Amino acid sequence: MALSASDVSAMYSLLANSMSRDESVRKPAETALAQSESRPGFCSCLMEIITAKDLASQVDVRLMASVYFKNGINRYWRSRRDSSGITNEEKLHLRQKLLSHLREENYKIAVMLAVLISKIARIDYPREWSDLFSVLAQQLQSADVLTSHRIFMILFRTLKELSSKRLTSDQRNYAEISFHFFDYSWQLWQSDMQTILHGFATLSHSYNSTAVEQHSDELFLTCERWLLCSKIIRQLIVSGYQSDAKCFREVPPVKEVSPGFLSAIQSFLPYYSSFQKEHPKFWDFLNRACTKLAKILIVIQGRHPYSFGDKCVLPPVIDFCLKKITDPEPYLLSFEQFLIQCMVMVKSILECKEYKPSLTGRVMDENGVTIEQMKKNISSVVGGVLTSLLPNERIVLLCNVLIRRYFVLTASDLEEWYQNPESFHHEQDMVQWTEKLRPCAEALYIVLFENNSQLLGPVVVSLLQEAMNGCPTSVTEITPGLLLKDAAYGAAAYVYYELSNYLSFKDWFNGALSLELSNDHPNMLIIHRKVALILGQWVSEIKDDTKRPVYCALIRLLQDKDLSVRLAACRSLCLHIEDVNFSEREFIDLLPICWDSCFKLVEEVQEFDSKVQILNLISILIGHVSEVIPFANKLVQFFQKIWEESSGESLLQIQLLIALRNFVVALDYQSPICYNLLLPILQKGIDINSPDELNLLEDSMQLWEATLSHAPTMVPQLLSYFPCLVGIMERSFDHLQVAVNIIEDYIILGGSEFLSVHASNIAKILDLVVGNVNERGLLSVLPVIDILVQCFPVEVPPLISSTLQKLIAICLSGGDNHVPSKTAVKASSAAILARILVMNTSYLAELTSEPSLPLLLQKAGVPVEENILLCLVDIWVDKVDNVSSIQRKIYGLALSIILTLRMPQVLDKLDQILSVCTSVILGGNDDLTEEESSGDNLSSNRSSVEGTVPGKELRRRQIKYSDPINHLSLETSVREKLQTCAAIHGESFHSTIGSIHPSALAQLKQALKMP
Repeated sequence: MALSASDVSAMYSLLANSMSRDESVRKPAETALAQSESRPGFCSCLMEIITAKDLASQVDVRLMASVYFKNGINRYWRSRRDSSGITNEEKLHLRQKLLSHLREENYKIAVMLAVLISKIARIDYPREWSDLFSVLAQQLQSADVLTSHRIFMILFRTLKELSSKRLTSDQRNYAEISFHFFDYSWQLWQSDMQTILHGFATLSHSYNSTAVEQHSDELFLTCERWLLCSKIIRQLIVSGYQSDAKCFREVPPVKEVSPGFLSAIQSFLPYYSSFQKEHPKFWDFLNRACTKLAKILIVIQGRHPYSFGDKCVLPPVIDFCLKKITDPEPYLLSFEQFLIQCMVMVKSILECKEYKPSLTGRVMDENGVTIEQMKKNISSVVGGVLTSLLPNERIVLLCNVLIRRYFVLTASDLEEWYQNPESFHHEQDMVQWTEKLRPCAEALYIVLFENNSQLLGPVVVSLLQEAMNGCPTSVTEITPGLLLKDAAYGAAAYVYYELSNYLSFKDWFNGALSLELSNDHPNMLIIHRKVALILGQWVSEIKDDTKRPVYCALIRLLQDKDLSVRLAACRSLCLHIEDVNFSEREFIDLLPICWDSCFKLVEEVQEFDSKVQILNLISILIGHVSEVIPFANKLVQFFQKIWEESSGESLLQIQLLIALRNFVVALDYQSPICYNLLLPILQKGIDINSPDELNLLEDSMQLWEATLSHAPTMVPQLLSYFPCLVGIMERSFDHLQVAVNIIEDYIILGGSEFLSVHASNIAKILDLVVGNVNERGLLSVLPVIDILVQCFPVEVPPLISSTLQKLIAICLSGGDNHVPSKTAVKASSAAILARILVMNTSYLAELTSEPSLPLLLQKAGVPVEENILLCLVDIWVDKVDNVSSIQRKIYGLALSIILTLRMPQVLDKLDQILSVCTSVILGGNDDLTEEESSGDNLSSNRSSVEGTVPGKELRRRQIKYSDPINHLSLETSVREKLQTCAAIHGESFHSTIGSIHPSALAQLKQALKMP
């Protein structure tokens, strides 16, 4: 039943009650609102509450109404089958009502109204709401400052919403909006800019506070409207025009707007320091305005690099940014966000690929001029501009300023470090480079050095030498010289890959870095932390004769008194141990100290990120060193403690699962010593009903697979976990490959005990997977079915009859001629069926005669006109060249058994069957792998691999060695089955043999060693 105007008061009461702290009042109201939201008229009632003049003071209720309205748009604005939703008449009423209530005085409500309009516009514009922008434009003509501000708020939200639509038609509509709205927006922006500058000039010279107060509110509203207008212009230029890097067409607004934005920044900055105390509201605006304009220029440059590269745009912008970076006014040093944007702009321009020579091939456009040539022409012009703006002297100056001014730790940095060294480490290590001034300066420096390594290499080395000479290793006071040395060390660390051409790490380490570590004064922690960073960054340049002292230095740093230094050493040790040239021989005697230092460090740190970092080092150590077992007990105690403390911290638990997996692999056959710790953790991780299942399942399954692979025997707890795999597979196939490995591990490790306990679960998983995954998934699961049949040829086939019927359907379906993956699936499926015929002949005959099989084949669209076994013969004959050598032998043995069928159609296929068997016998074992070689070779190889192959591999090979197929003679089988066939068919058999080509018959006799 639809709601009407008479229900508005009831809706108001429900909204008010839904915000009550009394649950007995709130819950019924929320339930009633939830039941009403799908009824026609609900949004109209909400709209009346939001816009009612007598409710203007009830902001909370109006906001709640707008939230329900927004949810209603998301859920019911589009037509839905399960709900009558919002009728077209109501939609029209709501759109008109929204546009008639533009002058909303409350800012929060105005924002929500703008959001509501933008959400509806995303769905209805332009088809159902074609006049949206024309109505807003018309309202702007006669609007006061407040109304125009609200309209621009709506325009910004709506344009932002529409810009995210990616269909070509939507982008064309957006381009049309940009064409019509840009001129008006730009003119208003310029007009407001003059008003704002005039108002600021008045503010800065006015001593009459009353007069200032009277005009400041309107001026501030104009400032906010101007800022919204700036964002709208950004949206129109960025989303309303295709990137000129793709279409190679100039975007005229870029050349018009960019100089205007730059001029606005230059006009605003002089007021920055004076407004901070006198007019804090406008000082905050200046903060936001200058930062936002700089960000918009960065975005425009990224979107339209060629248009931005024009001589009226790029030169003044980059020149301005460089001046602010290298020679900022004193007040700008505190305006970090703006300096960051200046650095981001310079970095963006320096690494812009469109400004560099193109190395792509020739692509002709319709006029015959190559796209490549157009790129080269533009790039050469912009490159020339950049060269003129960045001569060598200016590049060197910028490099020096970045290192000497922006890399140097400030007093507030040091205070933060001393107060909380752990937090300081993570902020320096993990902060987004665009958020803090020093990381941003470091990012700019790296790009600058990459572009000018030959010029700056000697400069950085010279500065490094100057800093080391100015602050000897014996200095203990925190002097400007020591802070400069720290900055220079950082500069050398960040560009190690280029600086190694100008600086010998061995000489540097022996002559300075190692000496720095001998000074244990507390103030030296600044240098010690940077040395730890250098030793990690320069890992690729550390040669054999320096590895040992570097390892010792890092272990010493890992025992430093300062947590920030120790955590930096922890990270650098990870880099060394993971390095391809890591020398375990040089590190092995340091291992006990390293373990103990890690255990002590994890006791002292408080932050989650620190524990993850230390656990990562321990995990890497376990995975890369051989001496783990002597420390097993300590590691078990450590892991137990971490697990107990990690409740609710899924990232830490994930890192622990990875470490445990490495631990199990390292322990190998001795892994049961950690089962008391491991198995409860594993049980929780593979429980799909666990609250942390979503985060932990993947790593838990990998731990499960590793545990089984390295278990010497099956234990009851592991055996009892298998049903969890059924639940995991029923939920999704995201972890199919690991699940297949786990099943194989259970088969190999658990044998008949596993089958007797979990036969039904195996059947359920296989039936679930086969027929519901693609070819890649099938190729991963088919080997498991094969090994099951090989190990249990009598017990397994009846258990998995449903799965085997699906394999028959796969074999008999067509469409694999030009799809290698389908061919591989069909060939492997046929090999499994052939194995069953060889090892359990009577069962396959029963399976192919079951009444359910024709129904399955019919459902799969597979036409069967003859006996299914004879259809399989065609597949074995056709796919014999698409399988491995052992599978070819299985095919041959299966085909030889077919010869014994009492069916006249067998003689029709006799020539093909004998041809395949002959080729398999004469082909011999030339292409067999060692694992698949037959009989005597297998038994002789067994003794050589016994005790040297890891547990799982040994068991897997033993299963392959004991495969009955290896001990069957295809030659003998064919000879015997031919005799049976002759006895069954008599004269017809001899007649068919006589029709075989003489050369084929001769080869057959040769294969069977017949006279």
